[in-house]
Amino acid sequence: MKITIDSSIQTKVPQFHVAVLIANVTVDSRSELNQIVHDYESSISSQYDISDVVNLPIIKEGRDAYKAFGKDPSRYRLAVESLYRRIVKGNALYRINNVVDLGNVLSLHTRKSVAVLDYHQIKGDVVIRLGTSNDEYYGIGRGKLNIEHIPLYEDEIGPFGSTTSDTDRTKITMKTSKILLFIISFTGTQSLQEELDFAADIYSKYADATIVEQRII
Repeated sequence: MKITIDSSIQTKVPQFHVAVLIANVTVDSRSELNQIVHDYESSISSQYDISDVVNLPIIKEGRDAYKAFGKDPSRYRLAVESLYRRIVKGNALYRINNVVDLGNVLSLHTRKSVAVLDYHQIKGDVVIRLGTSNDEYYGIGRGKLNIEHIPLYEDEIGPFGSTTSDTDRTKITMKTSKILLFIISFTGTQSLQEELDFAADIYSKYADATIVEQRII
């Protein structure tokens, strides 16, 4: 699978990069993950309040990138900012399954938007580009979204994910056996390899992952 970053993104945010992990996984519900997620929730809620979130390093840089793209980050939030805001408001994260929950752990750990996608629902090569007014996009549980000026992931069928919300087509289900995982960086590649290693480690431990490929684009 070829994955490229379109010039519509690179000309506005030259330090935009993505870490890619492809792995075979087992989807189930594992009780030990509840405590891991709870520990992240407790740590974040005890350190920050709602006014802190927009200024947290990495999240702030992501918001600045949205502004550079021409999108209001307070109306169309980065997925990771939405996770942090939910926690500091005192709400627990939803527990879905081990593969989705690990994606949330990874996002909280890195403060970056993370996409965990069903590999077998993606057709052909992938382009990461800015959305346009012509894109019709439906987020999971959110209905139709205005995806213009937001980085999205597109295959030969059409857009299937973004840095704000994923879609039903590529969401993780109990039938998922292989994942495509993105870690999005708006500020360069300096920590992406360590974050990929962390991702590979937790998915190996808690989703029986066998790693097929890692790369940084």
